[in-house]
Amino acid sequence: MRSPTLPFHCALAAIAALISIVPTRAVDSVTFTDVTKQSHITFSHVWSADKKYILESMSGGVAVFDFDNDGLLDIYLVNSPTVATAGDPRTARSELWRNQGDGTFVDVTDKAGVGYPGWGMGAVAADFDNDGWDDLYVTCYGPNKLYHNNGNGTFSDVTEKAGVGDPRWSTGAAFADYDGDGWLDLFVANYVDVRLDALPEFGKGESCEFHGIPVQCGPRGLRGSGDSLYHNRRDGTFEDVSVKAGVSDPDQRFGMGAVWTDVDGDGRPDLYVANDAGPNYLYKNNGDGTFTDVALQSGTALSEDGKEQGSMGIAIGDYDHSGGWSIFVTNFSDEYNALYRHDKGFQFTDVSFASRTARRSNPLVGWGTHFIDYDNDGWVDVFVANGHVYPQVERAGGATSYAQPKLLFRNNQDGTFTDVTSTSGAALTMAAVSRGSAAGDLDNDGDLDVVINNLDGAPTILRNDGGNRQNFLVVALEGRTGNRDAVGAIVTVRATDLVQRAERRSGDSYLSHSDARLHFGLGKRAKVDSVEVRWPNGTVQRFGEMPANSFVKLVEGMPDMQVLPARR
Repeated sequence: MRSPTLPFHCALAAIAALISIVPTRAVDSVTFTDVTKQSHITFSHVWSADKKYILESMSGGVAVFDFDNDGLLDIYLVNSPTVATAGDPRTARSELWRNQGDGTFVDVTDKAGVGYPGWGMGAVAADFDNDGWDDLYVTCYGPNKLYHNNGNGTFSDVTEKAGVGDPRWSTGAAFADYDGDGWLDLFVANYVDVRLDALPEFGKGESCEFHGIPVQCGPRGLRGSGDSLYHNRRDGTFEDVSVKAGVSDPDQRFGMGAVWTDVDGDGRPDLYVANDAGPNYLYKNNGDGTFTDVALQSGTALSEDGKEQGSMGIAIGDYDHSGGWSIFVTNFSDEYNALYRHDKGFQFTDVSFASRTARRSNPLVGWGTHFIDYDNDGWVDVFVANGHVYPQVERAGGATSYAQPKLLFRNNQDGTFTDVTSTSGAALTMAAVSRGSAAGDLDNDGDLDVVINNLDGAPTILRNDGGNRQNFLVVALEGRTGNRDAVGAIVTVRATDLVQRAERRSGDSYLSHSDARLHFGLGKRAKVDSVEVRWPNGTVQRFGEMPANSFVKLVEGMPDMQVLPARR
C-alpha cells in the first residue's frame, strides 16, 4: 500500500498560500461569476447542430477531485463525438485540468493518459484499491474505462484486468462499500440499448415529436439496458454481482443518475437510481449482499400525482435539519423537479410544490443538481443546471428554449425556498445547454463553487463571490480500518444552536463527482463546539472544539485533528 508523496501538512501549506492570494470582496449579496476564461480552461464539448440522434444529447459529466494530493481540486471534463465522427475516437478529447492554485488551470491530459476513454458520458473518482490516490472511472457508450492513479501524475487503464468495462450505454456511476468489508464497490446505471448502425430515425414515429415538431427519437419506444453492480475483490478486480444482489434492473428502465446514501441510518448504504421516462429505484440494503426496491412504497418512484417522470440528476441532503436525507431529482420539461422530504425510515413525502422549488422548473430540463450551502448560513440551498435536448424546440413557440438559465433556490429555513437566480449574478441567468455539474471549493476560500459541463462548447466555471463573508468549516476524512476515502462516513457538526450533518459520497448530480471534503456553513458563529464522525465501519469518534474558518483533516482512530485557520 503506497502513501501519498505529498504529506498532508504540505497540502495545508498549499491551501494557506492559495487563501492568502484569494481576493476578498465586500459585496451586499452572494453572487456567482463566470471565470471560465480567467481559469485558462479551453475545453470544448463536441456537438452536432441538429441533435438528430439521442446519443448526441446526453453526454457531459464532470469530476472535481484532487488527483495529485496537493490540496487543490482538479477538474476532469468528459467529451463525446457525434454520430458522424464516431469512427475516429480522437475527435472527442476528454480533458484533465490541474489546479495551479492561483485561479488558473493547466491541461495535463496527455501526461495523465485519460484523454480518450471513448464515447464519454460521465465520471466518478474514488480510491478503489486503498492506496491513497483517487482513481477515475469514466462511463461511456460502451465500454467504460477505469483509470488507476499511479501517484506520479499518470493513470493506467486497468479496465480489462478489473473487469468493470460494461459494454452497454452507461450513464451514472457511484462507489460505496455496500457490504462493509472496507473496499469500495461500484454501481453503474445504463440507459438505452441502441447501435450506431441502427439508430432510430429523426422525426419518425409518435415518440419522435415534441409539441408537434419532429425531434430525435427516444428513450420511449426503445429498449433499456439493465444496470451493473461490481463487488470489489480486494485484489484489483471486481465481480459482477448485479443479478444476485437484485439491482440488475430486469425491467430495463432507462438509468441516469445514481447515488449511494444511508437512508434509514442503519450503517449500510442504500442506493437511489433516477430513471428517464420511468419509475425511479430506491434499493434498500438488506445487509446480506442483496437489495430490495422500495421506491414505490417509499414515495420516491413517481411524481406527486403518481406519474412517471424523465429523471436525470440527484442531490441528497438534510435541507430541513431533520436528521434525515431528503432527495432532490431533476426532471424533463413540462414536468417538475421533485423534492422528496425524508420523514422516517424509508418514508418520504413529495413536497416539491410546498417547498416552492417545482413551479419555476416546469418549462426547463434539469440535469446536474446540488444541495449546497452557497451563502454559509448553515442551511443547504438548491442549485440546478438546465438545458433542453431538442434544438428544434425553438420552433415550438412555447415557454421553453434550447439553451436555458440555471436555477438557485435559497433555503428559507422553514421548509420553503426562494428563487434567487436573478439576483445572484448574471452568470446564472446566462442561457446554456448544460448537463453535468460538480460542486466544490476550487479556490479554497471557504465557499462552494460550481463547474458545469455544457453540451455545446465550453464549460462554465462559477466562482462563488461573497459566500465566505459568513463562517465555515471544511472537513476532509481519511479511513484506516474501512475504505481509505471514508465513503459512507457521516459527520455531525455542532455550533451553539446549529446542528448539521453531511455524508461522504462518491458520485452525485448528473454523471458527475463533487468535492470529497464536507462543507459546513456556520453563519456568524465563531467556533464549532464538537464534530462527530460515524466511520463506515460503524465506530463513532468525537472531536472537540475547533475554530471557524478552518480546513480540518480527521483520520480514523487518530485522536488529534489537523487544523489550518483560513485567511480571507
